[in-house]
Amino acid sequence: MSFEWLHLRLAAPLMAFGGIAIDHVGPTREFPSASALTGLQANALGLRREDALAHQALQDRLIFGALSIMPEGRKVPLVVTDTQNAKLEKSDSGWTTWGVPDGRAGATYDSPHRRRRDYLADHETRVVFRLSAGDGPTLDDLAKALDRPARPLFIGRKPCLPTSPLLAGRAKGATAYLALRSLGLSGRAIWPDEGDRHDGALRHDIADLRNWTSGLHGGSRVVMEGSIA
Repeated sequence: MSFEWLHLRLAAPLMAFGGIAIDHVGPTREFPSASALTGLQANALGLRREDALAHQALQDRLIFGALSIMPEGRKVPLVVTDTQNAKLEKSDSGWTTWGVPDGRAGATYDSPHRRRRDYLADHETRVVFRLSAGDGPTLDDLAKALDRPARPLFIGRKPCLPTSPLLAGRAKGATAYLALRSLGLSGRAIWPDEGDRHDGALRHDIADLRNWTSGLHGGSRVVMEGSIA
């Protein structure tokens, strides 16, 4: 049985795919996470952050593979680190996901608040995805939303604006691996463990799921990682 997949081209001067953050360091992965693609699709559809059940249903139905496109001569992604400094005053407040500004009760910090954020520089990733059976949007609904999104789209973090429309077309294949191969491109890739294995591919767990109700880490899934020629 062959399925139809949407084909995305994620390319930008800077983009970030998140990762497991510890303290003030925000790393980036080489490939997009399931939660990141869910958020991207939800943003295109116009869902709000508090629509937790709709986000969760979308993530639960998502099946995808991703492929890194490297410039000639580059074998690994180019990662740049942005060091951010901000002095927080007692009267400062910030926006929250629940719609009410959150203030501070403590004194002004004598030293600045510092954090690091990693980005993929001049990077391009191709994604093929489909949705398993279930309630909610169809693949055609997502194609229309990605072509004419309800809100501006970004790749990982809000400053990471894409260099071109994200929707690059459609692909066909019985599995995500075969759909990636149908693109006629080569590079490092990840895909679900659907029986597609070849020499050199590694099977491992990746922690990229989100619990959209709590807003916290939601578990891991098994993927294959290897090269597509």
